[in-house]
Amino acid sequence: MAAGAAAGDAVTAVTEQGLADELEWVERARQADTSAFESLYRLHVDKIYGLCLRMTGNASEAEDCTQDAFIQAWRKLAKFRGDSAFSSWLHRIAVNAVLVRMRKSRREQDRIQAVTDISPAAKTVGDSGNLEDLQKAVDELPAGARRVFVLHAVYGYSHDETSSMLGIAVGTSKAQLHRAKRLLAQQLKQNGYES
Repeated sequence: MAAGAAAGDAVTAVTEQGLADELEWVERARQADTSAFESLYRLHVDKIYGLCLRMTGNASEAEDCTQDAFIQAWRKLAKFRGDSAFSSWLHRIAVNAVLVRMRKSRREQDRIQAVTDISPAAKTVGDSGNLEDLQKAVDELPAGARRVFVLHAVYGYSHDETSSMLGIAVGTSKAQLHRAKRLLAQQLKQNGYES
């Protein structure tokens, strides 16, 4: 029985030492000590990856989410107040990273589905069955109209976000999108597609 109690005390001591090390690493990392942050990374990366893998069900996505979580943790380390365990704080960041990635992925899948839902009605006898003609038509748009079309119609950014990214006025973004749609309709009609 004494041996079992001694082993339990040793585990408690190791755990307490690990927590003391973690607190020290957090404080050093807050002062831009990258080696201390690397120690925190090594301590938590497997658990964060496991969390991300369970949430995404995809190893590649989980790796990306894990990387995003640690990048965000490094950037937000000054905001860690210590009210909870560092691991709890890091888990919240990882969950948010997964949710952001899932929302982006869902929006991309919705946009792809919207394009594929529209494309069969536009097929003609000469159509190869894929979206190469549409891609070619988008590539032939003037640069300004093409950028706005891709950001707004393909990636789903709002006109405010698009204008901010491109450094143009919101009205210009709307005008360029209208121009892009008009030119695409003309190009596709010239190639035998019905509008």
